[in-house]
Amino acid sequence: MVAKKVKVNVENYYFSSRSKLKDFSTSDTQGLEETKDVRKKIKENMREVAELQEKLFAESQQSLLVVLQAMDAAGKDSSIRKLTSKLNSASCVVHSFKKPTKKELSHDFLWRVHQRAPAKGYINFFNRSHYEEVLVVKVHKLIGPAEVKRRYKQINDFESLLAANGTRVVKVMLNVSKRYQLGRFKKRLENPGKWWKFNPGDLDERKLWTSYMGAFEKAMQNCSSKKAPWYVLPAENRWFRDLVLSELMLKNLKAMKPKYPEASFNVKDYPPEDLV
Repeated sequence: MVAKKVKVNVENYYFSSRSKLKDFSTSDTQGLEETKDVRKKIKENMREVAELQEKLFAESQQSLLVVLQAMDAAGKDSSIRKLTSKLNSASCVVHSFKKPTKKELSHDFLWRVHQRAPAKGYINFFNRSHYEEVLVVKVHKLIGPAEVKRRYKQINDFESLLAANGTRVVKVMLNVSKRYQLGRFKKRLENPGKWWKFNPGDLDERKLWTSYMGAFEKAMQNCSSKKAPWYVLPAENRWFRDLVLSELMLKNLKAMKPKYPEASFNVKDYPPEDLV
């Protein structure tokens, strides 16, 4: 049964050069509630995404890169699990960017990221990304304002290069409040199975919340474009987060219009009934 009643406007969360982060809710649901129809809609979206993924891989002319950025405990891991649950792992790659290694630091800041960009036919997900290099380093004052500004331009040039070579780039900030993050930290400490996810250092980063929000805002204002847009999604209601993410994936894959390639042989020469 098709869930026809569930509609959501993903463009409500588009972040432009004039946007302010304070204007984006962390708990918006566009008036929806978690219902069977919503759950059906998410499943339908992901089934359609999987069908388009197959066409994308068969065509092998373009690719999709989904970038997820957020504060700790905002749900990057669970979002990626949901988005990839119906995808074929043969043409889907997830890469998590940790603290740069010594080798990575010996290159330019985009070197390690460019190597992980999707090949034609693939859908890649970045759990954190090149934006760490204008977020963490800016907040901790590891680079100065002039270098941050240069990196904005270099990021835009990099993403334009990807777009020119057939890669659609979609960037998402999972938006949660400081209070929500604290609640997630407490839940991790209450569950021994989640202790491994808790890092005491995250509490130090929490103290810099305002600085991080300022860094996110500036990065998105400077690096959101038609070819590589930023979206700020309310992530405190996970069912709604999953709904919007599935809609965003579906919208972009539909816009790419992937098609199965024509046969490279004469199909009439191989009638199925004659095959042995």
